[in-house]
Amino acid sequence: MANSHLTDETAARSAGHEEPDTDRRTRTHWARFLANRWPTALALAMTALPSSGGGEGTGAGAVGVFAQVLPLLPLLYLVVAKLGRRALTWPLLGAGVVSVVGLRMLDVVAISTVYVSIALVVLVWGALDGHLRRTGEFRLQALGWAVFTALALTGLVADPDLGRYVIAAGWLLHGVWDFVHLWRNRTVARSFAEWCGVVDVVVAVQLVVLV
Repeated sequence: MANSHLTDETAARSAGHEEPDTDRRTRTHWARFLANRWPTALALAMTALPSSGGGEGTGAGAVGVFAQVLPLLPLLYLVVAKLGRRALTWPLLGAGVVSVVGLRMLDVVAISTVYVSIALVVLVWGALDGHLRRTGEFRLQALGWAVFTALALTGLVADPDLGRYVIAAGWLLHGVWDFVHLWRNRTVARSFAEWCGVVDVVVAVQLVVLV
């Protein structure tokens, strides 16, 4: 009788309790997964907003803005690598966004010129204090900055039709750069690498398809 009772109880658990528990664990798993993907959700929400380019939409003016802003992305990596503090990634991004808005409002100097100048100061600083020589990660970010900035500047001076694809390639490749750093879990905050990677890929697609 005892064995029969245990068997019936086990069957009841199998029929009535384990499946709901499994469903609950599955829902919890997906809820946790989606909650952890907030950088992707934020990136998609931001790139879905209408362009704030003052009527430029997705035309040639928007291409120029994307070209000007592209050097900011590797600059963030470079500065964080120099400071060695990943927690500063998001605050530095905030400062970068404010600088983009401010420089466009003032319209006194090109945005890319400001970012190139800041990067050169950081590189000279790193060379003088030996950081460039000692730290492989900083050298990697210096190389990345040089490549992506060269793509941005090339896109600015090239024929507009060709320049658009050069700039799109720069944003797409920086998206790959972000996802590699997300996988490596190095240099910048993981949440930023995920967010930036999604933004970069979406912008690259928009430059090719929508402009």
